[in-house]
Amino acid sequence: MPPKPDGAEGIVLNFVNEQNRPLNSQYVADCLQKFNLKKTAVQKALDALADSGRISFKEYGKQKIYLARQDQFAIPNSDELNLMKDENAKLQQHLDEQKKAIVDVEAAIKTLQSNLTLEEIQAKKANLLNEVRQMEEKLIKLRQGVTLVSPQEKQAVEKLCVDMITQWRKRKRMFKDFWDAITENSPKDLKEFKEELGIEYDEDADVSLSSYCDLMPKGNKRARCN
Repeated sequence: MPPKPDGAEGIVLNFVNEQNRPLNSQYVADCLQKFNLKKTAVQKALDALADSGRISFKEYGKQKIYLARQDQFAIPNSDELNLMKDENAKLQQHLDEQKKAIVDVEAAIKTLQSNLTLEEIQAKKANLLNEVRQMEEKLIKLRQGVTLVSPQEKQAVEKLCVDMITQWRKRKRMFKDFWDAITENSPKDLKEFKEELGIEYDEDADVSLSSYCDLMPKGNKRARCN
């Protein structure tokens, strides 16, 4: 009498036949936990199925290995095997095509997600139009000779420029004094020593302190440049 499909033996038999490979009781019990089967119940079912000849088993020391009876499965002939191979190749090709299609769709989605939405485009357009309007207003004022920078702003910028030039001059003098002190009795070639330390002069960066001093207004007190 065959075991009930929903009983422990029926569930275990169905699992062993589906796997169709060597199995131990622990693996079967782990996989059938979703059916609320304990290991002892699984072991009992496996032994009962093996004793009744519904599954095969082999003993390796104290461990038993169970597997489905192979005589219950239809063995395909060479023509059937070739057809199966061809079908498998077609399925594999179809799978590869589907994978490629998924990649293409994901790339398209990513591209669409990176594009601006209609609302974002409209907001950006409004901002750009506002910037254009502001620049056009400034341009009109400039053409009419209107001063866009207040005397206070101009004075603040000039003061900042003088302060920066003064700091430049001080730091340049500090470095010169320091450099002269450490290289006074040095046997090294100063040019090579400078390159070794990665030191650059103003001239190396194609800048000149005096040229910046010349930019200061005539009426302003100039920073001393030497």
